[in-house]
Amino acid sequence: MSYVLAVLAGAVWGAAVGLVNMLIMRRALKKQKDKALLGANVLRTALDLAAFAAVFLLRELLPLPYTFVLVGTALGLSMTTIVYSFRLAGGK
Repeated sequence: MSYVLAVLAGAVWGAAVGLVNMLIMRRALKKQKDKALLGANVLRTALDLAAFAAVFLLRELLPLPYTFVLVGTALGLSMTTIVYSFRLAGGK
């Protein structure tokens, strides 16, 4: 049961970071400039790395198995990116 909770906790953390990434990309797309898109992609990558680093560095404080929290974080980040890309492409 703790493995499921760890994945869920990581997914919530990853989704929160993914939503911040989505807001960054939305602002960059409104500007319609190449430099803004490049900067947004660099910032999004840095945020993704920071999300994983936070889980790794706080692993001693987490009451859950941190490897499963990392897996959940990856799932949360991936799912928000997939949903945003689908909505951006005009899907319903």
